[in-house]
Parts: sequence; C-alpha cells; structure tokens
Amino acid sequence: MSLLIPCLSPYGDDIRGAVHFEESNLSPSFSHYFGTDAAGRDIFTLTVRAALSSLRVGFGVVILAMFIGTPLGLIAGMKGKWIDEIIMRIVDGFLAFPPLVLPLVITTALGPSLNNIIIGIAISWFPWYVRIARSQAIVLKNQDYVLASRSFGGSSTHIIIKHILPNSLPPIIVQASIDAGYAILVAAGLSFIGLGAHPPQVEWGLMITQARAHFLDQWWTVTFPGLFILVTVVSFNLIGDGLREILNPNFIEDK
Repeated sequence: MSLLIPCLSPYGDDIRGAVHFEESNLSPSFSHYFGTDAAGRDIFTLTVRAALSSLRVGFGVVILAMFIGTPLGLIAGMKGKWIDEIIMRIVDGFLAFPPLVLPLVITTALGPSLNNIIIGIAISWFPWYVRIARSQAIVLKNQDYVLASRSFGGSSTHIIIKHILPNSLPPIIVQASIDAGYAILVAAGLSFIGLGAHPPQVEWGLMITQARAHFLDQWWTVTFPGLFILVTVVSFNLIGDGLREILNPNFIEDK
C-alpha cells in the first residue's frame, strides 16, 4: 500500500509537499478517512506512505546490526581465548550505554536523517547479535558434525560458513524480526525530537511532532500515525513468535 498509495490516492501530491490551507484541520470523513493536517494534507495518504520510511528504518537497522554482530560473535565463539575476550569487552562497552542514549549521540553527531538513524540504532544494537551468535558458536563447535569436519582438515572459516552460520541463523532471525518493530519505535522517537526525517519526507514520528501543538483540538492528527506505529510493532512481535515456533520445533513442546 505504501508503494502504491501515490497512484491510488487522489491526494498523491500531498506526499510531495502540496498544501491546501482551505482544507486544513478537517475531521475524518468519507473524503478524508483520517482527516487533514494543518496544511490541508490528507492524513490517510501521508500515514500509509510514511510506512515506507519506517519499514526502511526497521529492516535497515536489523540487517546492518546482523552484518556487524553475527560475524564478530561467530569468530569470538569459535576462536575463544584472547580474541573472545577482546571482542566481548568491546561489546560490553557498547552495552554500558542505555538503549536510547547511544543512537541519540550518534545521530546528533552525524546529523538528522533517516540513514543516520539507521546507523545510530544499528551500532547500539549489534552487541546483542554478537552475544547470540557467540553462544550458538560455543554450543555448535562441539557437535559431532563439526568435529568430523575439523578431523578431515576443515579450516575455521570453512566450518563457520558451512556449519556454524547456517545452524545459528534461526535465533538470529527471530531476534531480528522482533527488533525491527522496536527499531521503528526508536526511530519515531528520534524523529519526534527532530533528529530523523524532515519535510517533505513523511514518517510517523515526524507526523506526530508536527501535530503535537494542536493535538488536543485535532486528535486525529496524532492518533492515526500513533496507531500505525502500535500495530506495526505488535505485528513484528507476533511475526517473531511465529518464526520461533517454526524454526524451533521443540518450542511448542516446551510450552
């Protein structure tokens, strides 16, 4: 819907910054399902289109965090000793920061934009993927098929790529599916304080911050973007639970 809404909606120009002050702050109706904002733009069109920016942040964060954290965790778990100590002490340093502080500092330093939000949140969250991958590697490296591969002369790189990584992906994918929702929530918070998207971009956090001055009189201007954030975060959590049941056959029995 987010991709097609510029073509499907009669108010597609609103996405590109068009204003209609004669229709400003209209309540929800059949003409404007979610009402209009202070500039007369159709909130339904903007809210649906804003999903594109928010989903881009969600997927961008988890992909970048996985690409940084998973190799480091696998190396730490496989090599052990001083390599493990160095990597895990660096990870502990990142984990010492509260979850929102590090993205806030990084985004402020790099400048407000969606791309910088992705970088800031991913750098803050990659340590969790290091820990998951490391724990999986420690368990899997003692499995019979790994020991057999090593006895036949398999190198550490070969073992990681062919054996450890494929069998480590299920918990990593489950974690990523849950984190995508929380990344959207954090990105909305950063946009709310002016560190994310900027007009004419549309993003749920930006829509809420633009409407906060008059939300008591025009409740619809913040309600619908907020509901979309809520539904999206809950949906990603449900997807994560479903993936855990699919990828871990013993999960249902354990419950």
